[in-house]
Amino acid sequence: MNAGTAHIDSFARDNLPPESEWPTFLLDRPEFRYPARLNCAAELLDARVAAGEGDRLCFIGPNGQRWSYADLQDKANRIAAVLTEDLGLVPGNRVMIRGANNPMFMACWFGIAKAGGIVVATMPLLRGQELAVIAEKAEIALALCDERLKEEMDAAQAQAPCLKRTVCYNGSGEKGAHAELEDRMASKSGAFETCDTAADDCVLIAFTSGTTGKPKGTMHFHRDVMAICDAFPRSVLKARPDDIFIGSPPLAFTFGLGGLATFPMRVGAASILLERLPPEELARAIERHRATVCFTAPTAYRAMLNAIERYPLKSLRKCVSAGETLPKPTFVAWREATGIRIIDGIGATEMLHIFISAVEEEIKPGATGKPIPGYEARIVDDEMNEMPVGEVGRLAVRGPTGCRYLADPRQRDYVRDGWNLTGDAYLMDAEGYFHFQARADDMIVSAGYNISGPEVEAALMSHPAVAECAVVGAPDADRGTIVKAFVMLAADHPGDAAMAKTLQDHVKKVIAPYKYPRAVEFVTALPKTETGKVQRFRLRRMEEERKG
Repeated sequence: MNAGTAHIDSFARDNLPPESEWPTFLLDRPEFRYPARLNCAAELLDARVAAGEGDRLCFIGPNGQRWSYADLQDKANRIAAVLTEDLGLVPGNRVMIRGANNPMFMACWFGIAKAGGIVVATMPLLRGQELAVIAEKAEIALALCDERLKEEMDAAQAQAPCLKRTVCYNGSGEKGAHAELEDRMASKSGAFETCDTAADDCVLIAFTSGTTGKPKGTMHFHRDVMAICDAFPRSVLKARPDDIFIGSPPLAFTFGLGGLATFPMRVGAASILLERLPPEELARAIERHRATVCFTAPTAYRAMLNAIERYPLKSLRKCVSAGETLPKPTFVAWREATGIRIIDGIGATEMLHIFISAVEEEIKPGATGKPIPGYEARIVDDEMNEMPVGEVGRLAVRGPTGCRYLADPRQRDYVRDGWNLTGDAYLMDAEGYFHFQARADDMIVSAGYNISGPEVEAALMSHPAVAECAVVGAPDADRGTIVKAFVMLAADHPGDAAMAKTLQDHVKKVIAPYKYPRAVEFVTALPKTETGKVQRFRLRRMEEERKG
């Protein structure tokens, strides 16, 4: 650790894993050689205003707010002053933010960073019990909460003795709505000297979104936030200052933080922050605001295809997909409807953002891509031996970012021999492209065959009757485990035995017949995290409970 840390509260440093358990960090490329003193808020926000670009549009909010970079800086400075002068924050303290996607959420984010604090952002749908777990794990004493979401925060305070204070803000942007934070901000000057943090001071504890159960806190430094801005956006996305970003992932999720805030800010672009963007609304907002860059999940792209006649989306020039693997049928259908090749990518909360992808002209449909410049990846077996080309194994990656869990023994499972093991099963082809097979726990072993659940899902998704699906291994007395599909049908398609047979026969024609789902259950919804990831572990658990 840098001896020049600005943190007075040493909690983060004290709860980092031992450096012997850290991954290898690759910081030799020029774009990742950051100075020893670095505050990401100063770099992304203050530097933009200091360069005379404060009048550039930064955020468009839910109720028509239009914030310039200077507006964001003014509000972040006032929040930082409230935190340090009124609420007693010292560098290194953790502050929870509870709110939806809107400009005030990001003003709070940058205010905390400017004050030398550590951001712990949480998603709006989390309940009091879940918030309390996060508060206790990160020993959070203070929360900034959208006034509309205070009820569950109060419930969290009742369950987490460490959480001493909640200060509410007006996230809606509606005129005349004043919460405590705004009232306190009004008495501040708008001037604040950003804390002189070390590049390796922690600025963010991001909790995993819960696809595999109990969440883990991932610790990221100021330099890590800058590294993701100088990796995927620089090498693959190639955003421009005149771009207008839009998307559905929550800002509390690292996919959203990068795609809707730090990536556009790194180039001086603007971003549309809307609180709720189901696919139809996302398409409408793209059309209304003439958005050029979209970040969302594969299921949203597929659903937006139904809205293209009403909203042609002609302004779009870049589309990015992550969170779940991008099925080839969705990629092809989107390209045929819009002419745009969706940029697929794999990221992880532990890695902060995307580390394997491909620029449009190098995309191989069905493959995730190649390691982004600055990252390295390989396929390994359980003993960390590199696997031959074309064989399925565990994805191992390293680069300028990596996993540091907050006081969690699972660090030793995620990092081995300096490599981050993402929990994904992949293969690499002869051209160096990485092909997703499954989450490691989504590989299904049935009657001696290894079957990739996502491969079966992609086959099902290529049938027009299927809107969404999830495939898991289900216990079976005869075969040990069978492939079972949970299917949401498109409108006007009956969920009956004939449809199940139709889908089974369709899968047999698309992929090897032994992979077809021997059981099909029609459902009206799939269990998901707030970020849109299907929680297949819940489906597996449900099947295990059914079998007793």
